[in-house]
Amino acid sequence: MSLYRRFVLPRLVHFVCGLETHRRQRLKVVPMAMGDVLEIGFGSGLNLAHYDPAAVRRVWALEPAAEMWDIAQEAVRRSTLAVELLPVSAEEIPLPDASVDTVLMTYTLCTIPDAPRALSESRRVLRPGGRLLFCEHGAAPDERVRRWQERINPLWRQLAGGCNVNRHAPSLIEAGGFRVEQLSTMYLPGWRLASFNYWGAAVPSESPAGGAE
Repeated sequence: MSLYRRFVLPRLVHFVCGLETHRRQRLKVVPMAMGDVLEIGFGSGLNLAHYDPAAVRRVWALEPAAEMWDIAQEAVRRSTLAVELLPVSAEEIPLPDASVDTVLMTYTLCTIPDAPRALSESRRVLRPGGRLLFCEHGAAPDERVRRWQERINPLWRQLAGGCNVNRHAPSLIEAGGFRVEQLSTMYLPGWRLASFNYWGAAVPSESPAGGAE
């Protein structure tokens, strides 16, 4: 691992994802979480302060990057919630079927190598009646912006630790076996190539993508 990826990138991600514009976005979805929560892409723990402690029993913090978990320790210590680390990739979630009430993803789908597989795993661990809450950046609706996203994405992915600026989050969510039931979109203030946001909620579709139950 390069010194940049080990020491610089984690703190850069923590800083950017902690900006006020992103904090306001998190507030639109995180307080809706309830019960046993699986947070995919826990990162530096920026969502912990926004959970409703009266509604959430436990947070499974899935985060494969040890560097991010190190930064998250302060947020975990301050939180009154029970937080348990899952230091694994999202493509193979080590939880039983139907074991969580909420899956939360904030600024995560852009980075997961096999996003449909991770979403399929998320669907597997959700209990009946459970929901996926999401807040993501990605492909812009404007053709000119989208063309530039495609152009810069290879370099962006290298500099930003695997992050992609050109993924269409709702399509990925549906490919993972979900039906999007709430969806809002907007450009956040800032650089338009990386500021188009999607957020909302999804529920498991009647059958997984690509087959029947």
